[in-house]
Amino acid sequence: MADEAAQTLYIDGKWRAADDGGEFPVHDPSTGDVIGYASNGGRAESEDAIAAAAAAFEEWAGKTPYQRAAILSEAHAIMLERREELAQLMTLEQGKPLKASRNEVTYASDFLSWFAEEAKRISGVTIPSARADQRFVTMRQPVGVIAAITPWNYPISMITRKLGPALAAGCTSVLKPANQTPLCAVAVLRVFEDAGVPPGVINMITSKRSSEVGDAFLDSSDVRKLTFTGSTGVGKMLTARAGATLKRVSVELGGHAPFIVFPDADPVRAAKGAALVKFLNAGQACISPNRIYVHRSIYDAFLTTLQERVAALRIGKGDQDGVTIGPLIDDAATAKMVEQVEDARSKGARVLVGGERVTVDGLTGKNFYSPTVLADVTRDMVISHEETFGPIAAVTPFDDEDEVIRLANDTEYGLAAYVYTNDLSTAIRVTEKLRFGMVGVNDINPTSAAAPFGGIKSSGLGREGGYEGINEYLDTKLIGIAI
Repeated sequence: MADEAAQTLYIDGKWRAADDGGEFPVHDPSTGDVIGYASNGGRAESEDAIAAAAAAFEEWAGKTPYQRAAILSEAHAIMLERREELAQLMTLEQGKPLKASRNEVTYASDFLSWFAEEAKRISGVTIPSARADQRFVTMRQPVGVIAAITPWNYPISMITRKLGPALAAGCTSVLKPANQTPLCAVAVLRVFEDAGVPPGVINMITSKRSSEVGDAFLDSSDVRKLTFTGSTGVGKMLTARAGATLKRVSVELGGHAPFIVFPDADPVRAAKGAALVKFLNAGQACISPNRIYVHRSIYDAFLTTLQERVAALRIGKGDQDGVTIGPLIDDAATAKMVEQVEDARSKGARVLVGGERVTVDGLTGKNFYSPTVLADVTRDMVISHEETFGPIAAVTPFDDEDEVIRLANDTEYGLAAYVYTNDLSTAIRVTEKLRFGMVGVNDINPTSAAAPFGGIKSSGLGREGGYEGINEYLDTKLIGIAI
């Protein structure tokens, strides 16, 4: 326990401790060292936060879009001013290399800028009536109090991707960040606080008592929307329970992205792209390729380049120069890598690079797993069906287009997919047949604050970012006028 109770709950504009003084340690995944403490809020504190958000709603919703946009623009400016400070904290708490953390802070700030402008574009329409003495008009209004649950793998940008549009729309909110990365969330809320967000408009509960917080969110009739990013299992449970109070729901869940390289593609370029996106954030990204399908005619050339690129990756603590792969978030994540590789190896996969847990000189952390390339992966291997969320590239040869489309779509998930080809017809034909919410064609980063992000099937409901992102926080009201 710390000497004084942590005060990381933010309720009605005040930082406070949990009612019982409870707290939990926050660890550096590179070393296992305790780097701070967070308040361990529960149901009572969550209900206080919901009440504060409900009380603040009418005044915040009543502000003009330009007033809300001005605050979001100020938050954008402050976040960029604090970019280095936020990035250093993210690397310490989450583990990703410092360069990646800096990029994430910039990405996070983009959502504030984008939705500051989208606030000004909320509009309705006029609709002709069959009656000469009647007119129809629609208006868009905020849904009310929203509850947001964010993940640890992108601990800053996932907050702004949810709270940015909520603020722009006129909603008030209660945030529950991941218990692995609460300090990043505290830093983000201080940005909002310093930008002038009024008390009660944003509230936060840090907690390891996730079920208590979730129950408060789900049971409350004041919470009119739930937005969640995390595992598919939890997302399905939250979505089902939200039906009891008919809350609006948007969930961004797991993925099992296929990465398809057709015979006309440049195997070297494709392999370089695969290495970049597969090992981003040590593979801890929902859009990370889980299954790499390469046409047999260029299979060996692709593997040669991929093997060279992956072997050159450097593992270590994220703030060390030249490090490109940080630790996995915890021991359970690392153990999953061991299990998937051993299963694949036992069923005939070739381990071309890596394939083992590693220790890093001078660090006591046990969450490092070597960047790995598996060749000749088959459908009976666990990695072909179970999301990896780690630094393992699983490669499979294919012979024809119909076969690879069947393989790619053979998953409950439907978030991202990737296609490498130099033929426009192939790109269009295959993209239309892939059952995924996003497809990168010769592009490993099909994301932006200005573009809709989200999946289908077990990968989620709704979209974040783009003009669709703010629609998730708005209701349509119809007005019929007799004249």
